[in-house]
Amino acid sequence: MALEALNILLVEDDPVFRDMLSRFLRTRGALVTEAEDGRKGLELFVKKRFDIILADLNMPNMDGLTMLRNIYKSGSTIPSIILSGNQRMALVTEALRLGASDYLVKPLSDLHSVEFAINQCLTSVGASQGALDENIDELSYLELNENLALLEQNTEAAKCVQQQLFPSSSIDYPKIHIDYTLLTHNRVSPYFIDSAMVGSEHFIMYMAHFHPEDNRAAFACVLLKSFVNQKVKDSSNRLDDIVINPELMLKYLNERLVAAGLDLYCDIIYVALHLTSRELQIAQAGRGLRCYLRHGEQLTRLALADSMQMGLFAWGQPSMQSRQLAGNDTLCLVTGIPKHQHMLMANEFQGLVYTPDAAEGGFVQMTVS
Repeated sequence: MALEALNILLVEDDPVFRDMLSRFLRTRGALVTEAEDGRKGLELFVKKRFDIILADLNMPNMDGLTMLRNIYKSGSTIPSIILSGNQRMALVTEALRLGASDYLVKPLSDLHSVEFAINQCLTSVGASQGALDENIDELSYLELNENLALLEQNTEAAKCVQQQLFPSSSIDYPKIHIDYTLLTHNRVSPYFIDSAMVGSEHFIMYMAHFHPEDNRAAFACVLLKSFVNQKVKDSSNRLDDIVINPELMLKYLNERLVAAGLDLYCDIIYVALHLTSRELQIAQAGRGLRCYLRHGEQLTRLALADSMQMGLFAWGQPSMQSRQLAGNDTLCLVTGIPKHQHMLMANEFQGLVYTPDAAEGGFVQMTVS
Protein backbone atom coordinates (compact mmCIF):
# COMPACT_ATOMS: atom_id res chain seq x y z
CA MET A 1 0.00 0.00 0.00
CA ALA A 2 1.01 3.62 -0.62
CA LEU A 3 1.54 4.49 3.08
CA GLU A 4 2.67 1.04 4.25
CA ALA A 5 4.09 1.06 7.83
CA LEU A 6 4.33 4.86 7.89
CA ASN A 7 4.14 6.23 11.45
CA ILE A 8 1.82 9.23 11.44
CA LEU A 9 0.98 11.51 14.35
CA LEU A 10 -2.50 12.91 13.73
CA VAL A 11 -3.35 15.90 15.96
CA GLU A 12 -6.98 16.98 15.53
CA ASP A 13 -9.59 18.13 18.07
CA ASP A 14 -12.66 17.21 15.99
CA PRO A 15 -13.30 13.57 16.96
CA VAL A 16 -15.47 12.84 13.92
CA PHE A 17 -12.98 14.19 11.38
CA ARG A 18 -10.05 12.67 13.30
CA ASP A 19 -11.68 9.23 13.26
CA MET A 20 -12.58 9.51 9.57
CA LEU A 21 -9.08 10.58 8.52
CA SER A 22 -7.43 8.02 10.80
CA ARG A 23 -9.52 5.19 9.33
CA PHE A 24 -8.66 6.27 5.78
CA LEU A 25 -4.91 6.45 6.52
CA ARG A 26 -5.00 2.98 8.09
CA THR A 27 -6.69 1.56 4.99
CA ARG A 28 -3.69 2.92 3.06
CA GLY A 29 -1.30 1.00 5.33
CA ALA A 30 -0.27 3.74 7.77
CA LEU A 31 0.25 3.35 11.51
CA VAL A 32 -1.70 6.23 13.03
CA THR A 33 -1.36 7.66 16.55
CA GLU A 34 -4.11 10.11 17.47
CA ALA A 35 -4.01 13.19 19.73
CA GLU A 36 -6.92 15.49 20.54
CA ASP A 37 -4.87 18.67 21.01
CA GLY A 38 -1.37 20.10 20.71
CA ARG A 39 -0.41 19.33 24.30
CA LYS A 40 -1.15 15.63 23.87
CA GLY A 41 0.51 15.68 20.47
CA LEU A 42 3.69 17.12 21.97
CA GLU A 43 3.71 14.47 24.72
CA LEU A 44 3.38 11.69 22.14
CA PHE A 45 6.05 13.21 19.90
CA VAL A 46 8.58 13.09 22.75
CA LYS A 47 7.80 9.45 23.58
CA LYS A 48 7.60 7.88 20.11
CA ARG A 49 9.28 8.13 16.69
CA PHE A 50 7.07 9.41 13.87
CA ASP A 51 7.66 9.86 10.15
CA ILE A 52 5.29 12.79 9.67
CA ILE A 53 2.82 14.98 11.58
CA LEU A 54 -0.66 15.98 10.43
CA ALA A 55 -1.99 18.78 12.64
CA ASP A 56 -4.93 21.12 12.87
CA LEU A 57 -4.02 24.66 13.88
CA ASN A 58 -7.07 25.75 15.86
CA MET A 59 -7.32 23.47 18.92
CA PRO A 60 -7.97 23.88 22.67
CA ASN A 61 -5.31 23.55 25.42
CA MET A 62 -2.44 23.93 22.96
CA ASP A 63 -2.95 24.95 19.34
CA GLY A 64 -1.12 23.34 16.45
CA LEU A 65 1.11 26.34 15.87
CA THR A 66 2.45 26.30 19.44
CA MET A 67 2.99 22.55 19.21
CA LEU A 68 4.99 22.89 15.97
CA ARG A 69 6.98 25.81 17.39
CA ASN A 70 8.07 23.60 20.30
CA ILE A 71 8.87 20.65 18.04
CA TYR A 72 11.01 22.62 15.59
CA LYS A 73 12.64 24.61 18.39
CA SER A 74 13.94 21.28 19.72
CA GLY A 75 15.92 20.85 16.51
CA SER A 76 13.63 18.29 14.88
CA THR A 77 13.29 18.33 11.08
CA ILE A 78 10.24 16.06 10.97
CA PRO A 79 7.97 16.95 8.02
CA SER A 80 4.51 18.26 8.89
CA ILE A 81 1.32 19.05 7.03
CA ILE A 82 -1.14 21.62 8.35
CA LEU A 83 -4.91 21.17 8.27
CA SER A 84 -6.74 24.50 8.35
CA GLY A 85 -9.77 26.49 7.28
CA ASN A 86 -9.57 29.52 4.95
CA GLN A 87 -9.99 31.93 7.84
CA ARG A 88 -6.71 30.79 9.41
CA MET A 89 -4.40 31.88 6.57
CA ALA A 90 -2.27 34.04 8.87
CA LEU A 91 -1.57 31.05 11.13
CA VAL A 92 -0.85 28.85 8.10
CA THR A 93 1.75 31.37 6.94
CA GLU A 94 3.40 31.34 10.36
CA ALA A 95 3.44 27.52 10.34
CA LEU A 96 5.17 27.51 6.94
CA ARG A 97 7.68 30.02 8.27
CA LEU A 98 8.43 27.73 11.23
CA GLY A 99 9.09 24.76 8.97
CA ALA A 100 5.81 23.05 8.00
CA SER A 101 6.05 21.45 4.56
CA ASP A 102 2.53 21.92 3.17
CA TYR A 103 -1.06 22.58 4.16
CA LEU A 104 -4.54 21.37 3.23
CA VAL A 105 -7.77 23.33 3.54
CA LYS A 106 -10.68 21.85 5.47
CA PRO A 107 -13.22 20.58 4.75
CA LEU A 108 -11.39 18.11 2.52
CA SER A 109 -13.33 17.17 -0.59
CA ASP A 110 -11.17 14.08 -1.20
CA LEU A 111 -9.15 12.25 1.46
CA HIS A 112 -6.82 11.01 -1.27
CA SER A 113 -5.45 14.56 -1.38
CA VAL A 114 -3.98 13.85 2.09
CA GLU A 115 -2.22 10.77 0.74
CA PHE A 116 -0.86 12.73 -2.22
CA ALA A 117 0.42 15.50 0.08
CA ILE A 118 2.10 12.97 2.40
CA ASN A 119 3.80 11.23 -0.52
CA GLN A 120 5.14 14.47 -1.94
CA CYS A 121 6.27 15.72 1.44
CA LEU A 122 8.20 12.54 2.24
CA THR A 123 9.62 12.22 -1.24
CA SER A 124 11.07 15.74 -0.96
CA VAL A 125 12.99 14.72 2.20
CA GLY A 126 14.15 11.38 0.83
CA ALA A 127 11.78 9.14 2.79
CA SER A 128 10.10 7.68 -0.28
CA GLN A 129 11.62 5.91 -3.27
CA GLY A 130 11.14 6.80 -6.93
CA ALA A 131 9.83 9.85 -8.69
CA LEU A 132 6.30 11.18 -8.34
CA ASP A 133 3.95 11.47 -11.25
CA GLU A 134 3.41 15.01 -12.60
CA ASN A 135 -0.19 14.92 -11.36
CA ILE A 136 0.98 14.51 -7.75
CA ASP A 137 3.15 17.61 -8.10
CA GLU A 138 0.05 19.54 -9.18
CA LEU A 139 -2.00 18.22 -6.29
CA SER A 140 0.58 19.25 -3.69
CA TYR A 141 -0.48 22.88 -4.16
CA LEU A 142 -4.13 22.23 -4.96
CA GLU A 143 -5.30 23.65 -1.64
CA LEU A 144 -3.03 26.70 -1.90
CA ASN A 145 -4.35 27.48 -5.37
CA GLU A 146 -7.91 27.35 -4.06
CA ASN A 147 -6.97 30.26 -1.78
CA LEU A 148 -5.57 32.40 -4.59
CA ALA A 149 -9.00 33.73 -5.56
CA LEU A 150 -9.67 34.63 -1.91
CA LEU A 151 -6.45 36.62 -1.65
CA GLU A 152 -7.00 38.36 -5.00
CA GLN A 153 -10.43 39.57 -3.88
CA ASN A 154 -9.64 40.37 -0.25
CA THR A 155 -6.82 42.88 0.07
CA GLU A 156 -6.91 42.89 3.86
CA ALA A 157 -6.54 39.10 3.97
CA ALA A 158 -3.64 39.26 1.52
CA LYS A 159 -1.94 41.96 3.59
CA CYS A 160 -2.38 39.92 6.78
CA VAL A 161 -0.86 36.84 5.16
CA GLN A 162 2.15 38.74 3.83
CA GLN A 163 2.83 40.62 7.06
CA GLN A 164 3.40 37.31 8.85
CA LEU A 165 6.37 36.63 6.57
CA PHE A 166 8.29 39.85 7.10
CA PRO A 167 10.73 40.01 10.02
CA SER A 168 11.46 43.10 12.10
CA SER A 169 13.78 45.71 10.58
CA SER A 170 16.87 43.87 11.87
CA ILE A 171 17.69 40.18 12.27
CA ASP A 172 20.63 38.59 14.08
CA TYR A 173 22.14 35.24 13.10
CA PRO A 174 25.43 33.71 14.26
CA LYS A 175 28.09 35.95 12.63
CA ILE A 176 25.47 37.70 10.44
CA HIS A 177 23.36 40.84 10.94
CA ILE A 178 20.58 41.83 8.52
CA ASP A 179 18.95 45.27 8.21
CA TYR A 180 16.31 46.25 5.68
CA THR A 181 13.65 48.70 4.57
CA LEU A 182 10.81 48.00 2.14
CA LEU A 183 8.48 50.84 1.19
CA THR A 184 5.03 50.18 -0.27
CA HIS A 185 1.99 52.34 -0.91
CA ASN A 186 -0.17 49.28 -1.58
CA ARG A 187 -1.54 47.13 1.19
CA VAL A 188 0.39 44.24 -0.34
CA SER A 189 4.06 44.77 -1.14
CA PRO A 190 5.25 43.49 -4.54
CA TYR A 191 8.71 43.13 -2.93
CA PHE A 192 9.90 40.40 -0.58
CA ILE A 193 13.14 39.73 1.31
CA ASP A 194 14.17 36.64 3.23
CA SER A 195 17.29 35.03 4.71
CA ALA A 196 18.35 31.85 6.50
CA MET A 197 21.28 29.99 7.97
CA VAL A 198 22.07 26.72 6.19
CA GLY A 199 23.87 24.59 8.72
CA SER A 200 26.66 26.38 10.57
CA GLU A 201 28.82 27.31 7.57
CA HIS A 202 26.49 28.85 5.01
CA PHE A 203 24.03 31.74 4.84
CA ILE A 204 21.53 32.62 2.11
CA MET A 205 19.62 35.83 1.40
CA TYR A 206 17.38 36.98 -1.44
CA MET A 207 15.27 39.91 -2.60
CA ALA A 208 12.37 39.48 -5.03
CA HIS A 209 10.02 41.75 -6.98
CA PHE A 210 6.78 40.24 -8.31
CA HIS A 211 4.88 41.31 -11.43
CA PRO A 212 2.10 42.27 -11.84
CA GLU A 213 1.99 44.23 -8.60
CA ASP A 214 -1.29 42.99 -7.12
CA ASN A 215 -2.62 40.86 -4.25
CA ARG A 216 -1.17 37.69 -5.77
CA ALA A 217 2.23 38.84 -4.52
CA ALA A 218 1.19 37.78 -1.00
CA PHE A 219 0.48 34.27 -2.23
CA ALA A 220 3.71 34.19 -4.23
CA CYS A 221 5.70 35.18 -1.11
CA VAL A 222 4.24 32.21 0.79
CA LEU A 223 5.16 29.84 -2.04
CA LEU A 224 8.64 31.27 -2.52
CA LYS A 225 9.45 31.04 1.19
CA SER A 226 8.10 27.48 1.43
CA PHE A 227 10.18 26.40 -1.60
CA VAL A 228 13.34 27.85 -0.07
CA ASN A 229 12.53 26.38 3.37
CA GLN A 230 12.21 22.94 1.82
CA LYS A 231 15.66 23.17 0.25
CA VAL A 232 17.13 24.38 3.56
CA LYS A 233 15.68 21.22 5.13
CA ASP A 234 17.04 19.05 2.30
CA SER A 235 20.51 20.45 3.01
CA SER A 236 20.13 19.81 6.75
CA ASN A 237 19.13 16.21 5.96
CA ARG A 238 22.14 15.91 3.60
CA LEU A 239 19.95 15.17 0.58
CA ASP A 240 21.30 17.95 -1.62
CA ASP A 241 23.00 21.35 -1.38
CA ILE A 242 21.03 23.16 -4.07
CA VAL A 243 20.08 25.88 -1.59
CA ILE A 244 23.71 27.11 -1.36
CA ASN A 245 24.15 27.07 -5.16
CA PRO A 246 22.38 30.23 -6.44
CA GLU A 247 22.38 29.16 -10.09
CA LEU A 248 20.73 25.79 -9.39
CA MET A 249 18.44 27.35 -6.80
CA LEU A 250 17.00 29.87 -9.25
CA LYS A 251 16.45 27.09 -11.76
CA TYR A 252 14.59 25.09 -9.10
CA LEU A 253 12.52 28.10 -7.98
CA ASN A 254 11.56 28.88 -11.57
CA GLU A 255 10.36 25.31 -12.14
CA ARG A 256 8.22 25.45 -9.01
CA LEU A 257 6.72 28.85 -9.80
CA VAL A 258 5.82 27.72 -13.32
CA ALA A 259 4.26 24.51 -11.94
CA ALA A 260 2.18 26.54 -9.46
CA GLY A 261 0.45 28.24 -12.39
CA LEU A 262 0.20 31.68 -10.81
CA ASP A 263 0.91 33.62 -14.03
CA LEU A 264 3.35 35.79 -12.06
CA TYR A 265 6.88 36.86 -12.96
CA CYS A 266 9.71 37.66 -10.61
CA ASP A 267 12.94 39.67 -10.55
CA ILE A 268 15.24 38.17 -7.94
CA ILE A 269 18.79 38.35 -6.63
CA TYR A 270 19.85 35.31 -4.60
CA VAL A 271 23.05 35.27 -2.50
CA ALA A 272 24.91 32.42 -0.81
CA LEU A 273 27.81 33.06 1.57
CA HIS A 274 30.34 30.60 2.97
CA LEU A 275 31.06 32.00 6.43
CA THR A 276 34.59 30.66 6.85
CA SER A 277 36.02 31.52 3.43
CA ARG A 278 33.70 34.55 3.00
CA GLU A 279 33.12 33.44 -0.59
CA LEU A 280 30.01 34.99 -2.14
CA GLN A 281 27.98 33.42 -4.94
CA ILE A 282 25.30 35.66 -6.45
CA ALA A 283 22.66 34.93 -9.10
CA GLN A 284 20.15 37.29 -10.71
CA ALA A 285 17.02 36.67 -12.75
CA GLY A 286 15.26 39.62 -14.38
CA ARG A 287 16.21 43.25 -14.00
CA GLY A 288 15.52 46.22 -11.74
CA LEU A 289 17.33 45.01 -8.63
CA ARG A 290 20.94 45.95 -7.87
CA CYS A 291 23.72 44.30 -5.87
CA TYR A 292 26.37 46.44 -4.17
CA LEU A 293 29.36 46.08 -1.91
CA ARG A 294 29.37 48.80 0.74
CA HIS A 295 32.64 49.99 2.24
CA GLY A 296 31.96 52.81 4.69
CA GLU A 297 30.36 55.60 2.67
CA GLN A 298 31.15 54.06 -0.71
CA LEU A 299 28.94 51.78 -2.81
CA THR A 300 30.43 49.59 -5.55
CA ARG A 301 27.95 47.95 -7.87
CA LEU A 302 28.59 44.32 -8.83
CA ALA A 303 28.18 43.56 -12.52
CA LEU A 304 25.14 41.32 -13.04
CA ALA A 305 23.68 41.32 -16.53
CA ASP A 306 19.92 41.52 -17.05
CA SER A 307 18.37 38.12 -17.71
CA MET A 308 14.92 36.55 -18.09
CA GLN A 309 12.51 36.89 -15.18
CA MET A 310 11.54 33.80 -13.18
CA GLY A 311 8.10 32.37 -13.83
CA LEU A 312 8.63 31.72 -17.55
CA PHE A 313 8.28 28.20 -18.96
CA ALA A 314 11.10 28.71 -21.47
CA TRP A 315 13.44 30.24 -18.88
CA GLY A 316 17.13 30.58 -19.67
CA GLN A 317 20.03 31.04 -17.27
CA PRO A 318 20.59 33.59 -14.48
CA SER A 319 23.51 35.99 -14.54
CA MET A 320 26.21 35.04 -12.03
CA GLN A 321 28.94 36.64 -9.93
CA SER A 322 31.44 35.10 -7.48
CA ARG A 323 33.87 36.96 -5.25
CA GLN A 324 35.36 37.20 -1.77
CA LEU A 325 33.75 39.50 0.77
CA ALA A 326 36.45 41.73 2.26
CA GLY A 327 36.64 42.13 6.02
CA ASN A 328 34.93 45.53 6.35
CA ASP A 329 32.53 45.25 3.41
CA THR A 330 28.80 44.67 3.64
CA LEU A 331 26.60 43.28 0.86
CA CYS A 332 23.51 45.26 -0.15
CA LEU A 333 20.57 44.43 -2.42
CA VAL A 334 18.76 47.58 -3.56
CA THR A 335 16.00 48.56 -5.98
CA GLY A 336 17.16 50.79 -8.83
CA ILE A 337 15.80 54.04 -7.38
CA PRO A 338 18.34 56.69 -6.27
CA LYS A 339 16.25 57.66 -3.23
CA HIS A 340 16.55 54.13 -1.88
CA GLN A 341 20.32 54.19 -2.25
CA HIS A 342 20.42 57.48 -0.33
CA MET A 343 18.31 55.97 2.44
CA LEU A 344 20.62 52.98 2.60
CA MET A 345 23.69 55.18 2.96
CA ALA A 346 21.89 57.09 5.73
CA ASN A 347 21.20 53.77 7.51
CA GLU A 348 17.45 54.37 7.48
CA PHE A 349 16.46 50.78 8.29
CA GLN A 350 12.75 50.64 9.11
CA GLY A 351 11.46 47.18 8.09
CA LEU A 352 8.21 47.09 6.10
CA VAL A 353 6.73 50.60 5.82
CA TYR A 354 3.36 51.57 4.32
CA THR A 355 3.59 55.06 2.82
CA PRO A 356 1.52 56.60 0.00
CA ASP A 357 4.21 59.09 -1.01
CA ALA A 358 7.44 57.14 -1.47
CA ALA A 359 8.42 55.09 -4.51
CA GLU A 360 7.97 51.39 -3.85
CA GLY A 361 11.04 49.25 -3.25
CA GLY A 362 13.86 49.34 -0.77
CA PHE A 363 17.07 47.65 0.32
CA VAL A 364 18.57 44.95 2.52
CA GLN A 365 22.08 44.92 3.99
CA MET A 366 24.10 41.92 5.18
CA THR A 367 26.91 42.53 7.68
CA VAL A 368 29.33 39.70 8.55
CA SER A 369 31.12 39.79 11.89
